[in-house]
Amino acid sequence: MKNKLMKISLSLMLVLALVALAGCQTSQETQAPQEKTEEATENQEKPKNQVVNLYTDRHYETDEELYKMFTEETGIKVNVVKGKSDELIERLAREGADTQADLLITADAGRLFRAKEKELLQSVDNETLFDNIPENLRDEDNQWFGLTVRGRVIVYSKDRVNPSELSTYEDLTSDKWEKKILVRSSSNIYNQSLLASFIAINGEEKAKEWAKGIVKNMARDPEGNDRAQAKAIVAGEGDLAIMNTYYIGKMLNSSDPEEVKVAKSVGVFFPNQDTTGTHINVSGIGLARHAKNSENAIKLMEFLSSEKAQKQFAEANYEYPVNPDVEPSELLKSWGEFKTQDINLSKLGEFNKRAVEIFNEIGWK
Repeated sequence: MKNKLMKISLSLMLVLALVALAGCQTSQETQAPQEKTEEATENQEKPKNQVVNLYTDRHYETDEELYKMFTEETGIKVNVVKGKSDELIERLAREGADTQADLLITADAGRLFRAKEKELLQSVDNETLFDNIPENLRDEDNQWFGLTVRGRVIVYSKDRVNPSELSTYEDLTSDKWEKKILVRSSSNIYNQSLLASFIAINGEEKAKEWAKGIVKNMARDPEGNDRAQAKAIVAGEGDLAIMNTYYIGKMLNSSDPEEVKVAKSVGVFFPNQDTTGTHINVSGIGLARHAKNSENAIKLMEFLSSEKAQKQFAEANYEYPVNPDVEPSELLKSWGEFKTQDINLSKLGEFNKRAVEIFNEIGWK
């Protein structure tokens, strides 16, 4: 009898143990799918690729800050390769399908057009970009988009020139400005785009006539960059210069006291306000044809055209925003509003070759 009770007890204990084991397994089975679901959801929230690779000719702290802001908001790291514009375009062409570049940023629509012609970019159909960037500031096939605007204006000596004497680009060819004009060489893309805009608006003959007139009125052979032209005005080498607006902004806020002094000694004049408008150009961005991280790249394009980023460009780098919902900085506002040329900036690239030919024909060094 005693042995029988012991057998029953052992059997009961075995049954209870099996029941407990089954309960644990059931609990684990019900919890496991939940853990997998949470893990899957977490993975879905993270971008598939955590990087975007950017080739850029811009070298401003403003841009670096914007890339950091973008990474903080999206978790996408921006890898930056810096270089000169033409070198970056040639590098993209040389690397071909093996390139790691997702985006190209470069100054001047003429260069962006060049990258497009070399088939280094691809079209982007994106409503955010279309809303943020006016049609005339982007490629007709949406292969590049303007990010910032610069005006190419007349800068004059406040001591020797009354702004009431100034009017148009065409007036710079008149005899009253003989030996008084300072400007960069014809190899400079900014001057090439300026002449290309005249070809687009007025035709080749008038553009050629203008270039001849400027050469006749040059105070010296072209040399130096835009800042050098302003310095030459203050040094008395000439009275007028053709320059981009943002260089004056950079000089006024320079850590170099001499640059500040120079910038305060010159004035900014927006020509052709009663006719065809002031020439503008852009620093722009394009999606690389062989981008490996195109989704992330487009996110960065959207971010850089947003109000938040455009305000940074305007306030810290003295460039005009492309986004019409963003106002220029106080400094740029102090120069006044101005009418711009009514052309799509793609024309600057289309007529670049002819502009260079005209410069060579008339002897603009």
